[in-house]
Amino acid sequence: MSEGPINAARFADEGRAAVERAIAANKESVAAAARIFADTVAADGVIHGFGTGHSQATVLEIVGRAGGLIPTNRIGLADLVLRGGEDRSVLGDPLLERSPGLARRLYDLAGPRPQDAFVIVSNSGVNNSIVDMALHVKAAGHPLIALTSLAHTRAVPALHPSGKHLADIADAVLDNCAPKGDAILPLPDGNTLGGVSTITSAMLVQMVVAEAVGILLAEGKEAPVYVSANVPGGHERNAVLEERYAGRIHRGGF
Repeated sequence: MSEGPINAARFADEGRAAVERAIAANKESVAAAARIFADTVAADGVIHGFGTGHSQATVLEIVGRAGGLIPTNRIGLADLVLRGGEDRSVLGDPLLERSPGLARRLYDLAGPRPQDAFVIVSNSGVNNSIVDMALHVKAAGHPLIALTSLAHTRAVPALHPSGKHLADIADAVLDNCAPKGDAILPLPDGNTLGGVSTITSAMLVQMVVAEAVGILLAEGKEAPVYVSANVPGGHERNAVLEERYAGRIHRGGF
């Protein structure tokens, strides 16, 4: 990050550079993640996305969006209420993410099948619920993709009792190339402005999906992709394809 003015043009320049770095740094990782996506879809599996905090924005790039894969499921803290019978007030607990057994509970509520895969999103890759989920996913035998900032995760100590970061557990690691702390414009007081991880992560997700669909088509297999529900017939078409995964895919809420 170089010195310069604090304005929209500067952020656009720095953000564009971050996207270019992410594209260049992830060629092999995108290919590996796309192979997992394609194999999962071909095996009638579902791709589960999990993240907490702002990482949920990237999960929404994976799950249930126009131009994305249909067999995708969003796992989130709201599942405790939507499918787990908890009172909504539980979501107001600021320490909920640190609750013992939380990841196992969310995993069980998702009801994954053996052929399913997981994408776990965390910029830091150190939060307990994130690492707990990753460890449980791998213990259950699922392929796991991590989407994280390697610069950030390598600069901070592990918080989980295992001593592991998210990136240590995954089969494929997508590096969003965000700096430690995420923001990219230095301020006079020594802080930084303008988070970039969501921008670069969205690019990586869409690259993986495009590559995975290309693999499926090249291998003569179906690639069930959403069209926008806001075009004529879109909702009806999507509903027919979603029915194949009835009870297995959820879009979350709240």
